[in-house]
Amino acid sequence: MLNIGVLASTRGTDMQAVIDAIERGELDAKISVVISNKKDAYALERARKHNIKAVFLEAKGKEREEFDREVAKILDENGVELILLIGYMRYLSKWFVDKYRNKIMNIHPSLLPAFAGGMDKNVHAEILKYGCKVSGCTLHFVDEGADTGPIIAQKAVPIEEGETVDSLKEKVQKAEQEIIIKAIKLFAENKLKVEGRRVKILQ
Repeated sequence: MLNIGVLASTRGTDMQAVIDAIERGELDAKISVVISNKKDAYALERARKHNIKAVFLEAKGKEREEFDREVAKILDENGVELILLIGYMRYLSKWFVDKYRNKIMNIHPSLLPAFAGGMDKNVHAEILKYGCKVSGCTLHFVDEGADTGPIIAQKAVPIEEGETVDSLKEKVQKAEQEIIIKAIKLFAENKLKVEGRRVKILQ
């Protein structure tokens, strides 16, 4: 059984999809701990509702690496093998990325490399402002850059006439949830192999 740790700063909607898939028996995995840098993040509440350990860690006044070392200590104590960043509003230190190389997945609400670096609704707003006909999401392993790591999976979403930030966000989140669940399965089965910038899916 794959042991997952989640780092979240917001509502954790995608995490709920993972929890549901686990409870349906679709994923042979468990979320051992959810860590947030925001005390009132709804992701922590979701965790508590499902008897998952929920930890708030204060980030104020701490250097990035100092905070990340505290996070790592909790992840290691809980035997975490895969880290999911779900609406995590912090950049990771090089130390943390090196320690968990190819074990940290981040979901981004655009088809990378387009619209990299932004977060949440800002990304959807930029996409609509630009007049794109297609959006989507990207799941990638985390490296030192902002949304620059090797891409695991992408899913496109059409943009309709009269699309709003909220309607686009809802469609993209549905796509995010599909690819996260597929990728967790592949990771658990050791079917993801990183070669430079490419992630090979082994048969």
